[in-house]
Amino acid sequence: MKIVIYGANELACLIATRLFEDHDIIIIDDDPNNNRESFDKLDLEYVQGSGSNISVLESVGIKNADIFIACTYNDEANIVACLTVINMTKLKTVCFVSKKENVDSLSLVRGSKYQKELMIDYVLWPEELMTQEIFRIITVPNAIDVEDFANGKARLLEYRVEDGTKFINKKIKDCNFPDETLIVGITRDNTLFIPNGDTELLLNDKVIFMGSSYSLDILANRFFQETNDVKQVTIIGGGSVGQMLASNLEKANMKIKIIELDYKRCEELTEGLKNTLVINGDGANFELLEEERVGESDVVVCVTDNDEKNLLCSLLAKQLQVPKVITRVSKNANANLFEKVGIDVAISVNGAAIDDIENHLIKTDIEILATVERGQGEVLEICVPHNFKNDMIMNLNLPCKAIIAIIQRRNRIIIPRGTTQIMPFDNLIIFTTQDNSDTVKNFFKR
Repeated sequence: MKIVIYGANELACLIATRLFEDHDIIIIDDDPNNNRESFDKLDLEYVQGSGSNISVLESVGIKNADIFIACTYNDEANIVACLTVINMTKLKTVCFVSKKENVDSLSLVRGSKYQKELMIDYVLWPEELMTQEIFRIITVPNAIDVEDFANGKARLLEYRVEDGTKFINKKIKDCNFPDETLIVGITRDNTLFIPNGDTELLLNDKVIFMGSSYSLDILANRFFQETNDVKQVTIIGGGSVGQMLASNLEKANMKIKIIELDYKRCEELTEGLKNTLVINGDGANFELLEEERVGESDVVVCVTDNDEKNLLCSLLAKQLQVPKVITRVSKNANANLFEKVGIDVAISVNGAAIDDIENHLIKTDIEILATVERGQGEVLEICVPHNFKNDMIMNLNLPCKAIIAIIQRRNRIIIPRGTTQIMPFDNLIIFTTQDNSDTVKNFFKR
């Protein structure tokens, strides 16, 4: 594919890094030196100019492109650029926005009452996607990642191996995990790999389980002591993410506190939230955290727009013995650093948005249901072709490491074993590493 990206910021660099090996990438930016060193390391074209300038768009061959992505930090510039491209060609357009009012306005354009021919194909608000991810993690205590499949009948849960974990230093085959539960991946020293039965589970490993929702509930209670639901959550930072998250948690009947430094914003939060205690103060003030009994929270979420402040607030929360701390990361490179110093979950504000682009616009032949560990692992859904010969999984001879974790056969969910047969028209949910993703897809196309 030919992909044109308007905006040479960190987000554009992350998108380009993910896609440049398999696609032709052109970066457009008004500043010829903006992040130039980062882009020079990639095999792509860098053009100076505005993404809404017709001459610039013509010079990069916009009519021959497949996708246009506007991701500057200026919502209005992104919207105008996308509408200009729509006027010139029929390629798919992606518009990043940072304000809820712009999301609402662009949604109106799609509505029946105000429908127009000029429509942006895909509007992405990264803060909303990140809020949804944080909500999923909060609602499953102790898990650091959660994904649902097959209308909630199957799941992916990721846990960290800590001191006292019942299966620490044991081989997988000796752990006696519940039936219909599979370990599909382990991240060790920031590298994801697919284990086998002889793999030992070590301290600080991040272990990815897949299976039926029922079996993973048993796993959680047996091995991770999830007998109590999350009841109290403290949110540090009352911006759009903090407000959306509090609103969602209110619906789950949780006790919520928001700590926000700006008094005027506190007034807005009080008006918009029904059952949330809004506290005007600095979340980096240890005395305030003690006074407000933040240490009694089951989860603390730090979502200010400053990575350094989020890190400080998170470390203070850990000092107060909060069981789980979730932290927003604006700079993708900080995510691993945050987890190394003891933060339970560090979530990139742009990670979910990039996954959305790749899943829904780039790789449309076979659906990517989820990515994990910042793109190192992929969960694929593949429909077995009608001419595929029935065979047991153990006889498939997959050309690379991958695990068929779930089979959807009509209305049934099957967590397979080696002797389970694969049949034509089965929907397979497969876990593999990003490096082996294309090999797995090609194997089932044969």
